Amino acid sequence: MAKQPLVVTTAHRGVFFGYGEPTESKTITLEDARMCIYWPQSNKGVVGLASDGPHNGARVGPRAPSVLLQDITAIFECTPEAATAWEKAPWHG
Repeated sequence: MAKQPLVVTTAHRGVFFGYGEPTESKTITLEDARMCIYWPQSNKGVVGLASDGPHNGARVGPRAPSVLLQDITAIFECTPEAATAWEKAPWHG
């Protein structure tokens, strides 16, 4: 199965984007992972990050080859448009 673009939230208030396989486990490994430190109000929350990707003004950290996330609270599948925006998202600000 091909890895899917995902937005993942953790109990520690982390919000991450990367490629992985949705799971019901409390852990997930994401490849080409990035963390969103801040997103503007125009994103309309975490679901907006999965549907639209980060908007102008978001602060998205650099890419890591992979990350093992623990204490998962939600996994959102991204739209193709959102994945494209995440791939382009530089650190703004």
